[in-house]
Amino acid sequence: MWSSPQNRTGRMAKTVGEINEKIRRGDVVVVTAEEMTDLVRERGAARAAEEVDVVTTGTFGPMCSSGAFINVGHSAPKCKITKATLNGVPACCGLAAVDLYIGATELHEDDPRNEVYPGRFRYGGAHVIEDLVAGRDVELRAAAYGTDCYPRRKLETLINIRDLNEAVLCNPRNCYQNYNVAVNLSDRVIHTYMGVLRPKVGNANYCSAGGLSPLLCDPFYRTIGVGTRIFLGGGVGHVWSAGTQHSPASPRDERGVPLGGAGTLALTGDLKGMSTRWIRGASLTGYGVSLCVGIGVPIPVLDEDVAAHAAVSDEDITAPIVDYSDNYPNAKGGALGHVSYAALRSGEIEVRGRRVPTAGLSSLAGAREIAGTLKDWIAAGRFLLAEAVAPLPSAESGLLFKPLPERPINNSPGSA
Repeated sequence: MWSSPQNRTGRMAKTVGEINEKIRRGDVVVVTAEEMTDLVRERGAARAAEEVDVVTTGTFGPMCSSGAFINVGHSAPKCKITKATLNGVPACCGLAAVDLYIGATELHEDDPRNEVYPGRFRYGGAHVIEDLVAGRDVELRAAAYGTDCYPRRKLETLINIRDLNEAVLCNPRNCYQNYNVAVNLSDRVIHTYMGVLRPKVGNANYCSAGGLSPLLCDPFYRTIGVGTRIFLGGGVGHVWSAGTQHSPASPRDERGVPLGGAGTLALTGDLKGMSTRWIRGASLTGYGVSLCVGIGVPIPVLDEDVAAHAAVSDEDITAPIVDYSDNYPNAKGGALGHVSYAALRSGEIEVRGRRVPTAGLSSLAGAREIAGTLKDWIAAGRFLLAEAVAPLPSAESGLLFKPLPERPINNSPGSA
């Protein structure tokens, strides 16, 4: 396990191995992140670190950067698939003969998109993944150019997750460490991945589990890293990397809590062990399709600092208020202000001198259920912790998410 500049004590009170032994013996002490907040307030971080072994976190909401690898198995005669659809949704080929990747935001071939605005986006890759998890038959239509070893050129069949060799959820970016509060300064209704935003700051939408969110409870990634074992989609998964757009050097407050989007996680797990309770396709009017994913991460309480950070509350976390009518789409930057998650959950915040109703795209009830379920698994000895084998990039690495550089293509005559 690695340390961070925020580790005041400089010593380990416990190790992951010692905590796992307590799980095996049945005398482990597990609390949810919300319970940890109350405990630290009552007894202090040092006492809580002595008493508690594991803190469980949870989050459940739309996470667009998700998808699944599936191996459909070989037909007779064999087929080297170069083009495929699953229930009419294009899948990515070019991996191997019968390996496909279905992206959560991919749309049905016949979807009118936003030609009739705002589009409804009733079915896409996320819904295919949900259908697979539900055990429903999925129509596979595939084409190939034919080779001596893979002579078949066309394949139309039904597949079911029970018959697949592998079905693996593989999400490049989940669990954003804090995020924007979306508002609309324009005079018209706009449709975004943050939901429908009414004109003239008619509402404010947010998407985070706040004090239950995994990376907000471990802001410096002291316990969460490559190989961390997690609750994923109702089954068991792992962190396989820092997620795309991971930006740990983003601005933070004096407690180390990011003031906006910072770290992210790349996650994977066996789709066959998951549930449609925690893996669901979502249709976002006027925007597209996303996948709602349920995630729970256990935090081993190694010392006083881990305990203090895991006790972060909604009052401690602030999120930037961002205009999605101009600033966000045009990458102008700049927040209209910051607001705490406690205020957001109250149902109303103040923006530019007026009271604005709020709504969360992330389910607090779902996050609480996930944290509670993971707590029960650990307490019952059904879930052991996995010590991370490598750390996530930290603020010390200076890593920042970089936007696309402006490099126009030169199409003038004679250009190379």
